[in-house]
Amino acid sequence: MEKLHFNFDTTDAIKKPVHVGVVASGDLEVIFRPTDKKTEVNIVTGSDGFKEVWSNVLKRFFDRYPIQANIEINDFGSTPGVVNLRLTQALEALNDEK
Repeated sequence: MEKLHFNFDTTDAIKKPVHVGVVASGDLEVIFRPTDKKTEVNIVTGSDGFKEVWSNVLKRFFDRYPIQANIEINDFGSTPGVVNLRLTQALEALNDEK
């Protein structure tokens, strides 16, 4: 098990928390929480040694969607495609609430 931490300078604050995915579902759980500070992403993953892959996936996401949030990700061996899918699902859930 590995714990990773990333920070991003983003500008679009979210207003409500969002939760997508299911714990122990075999892939990924993502929780977005509002913050008034810079974006922090905390990841707990069962796959060690993938910090650079996580960094690349998250950078691409935040370059496209500069949301400001405190984000928790619990990973159970998902692929980068699933990570992007869950992040996008969380973003869509935020947009559905507007």
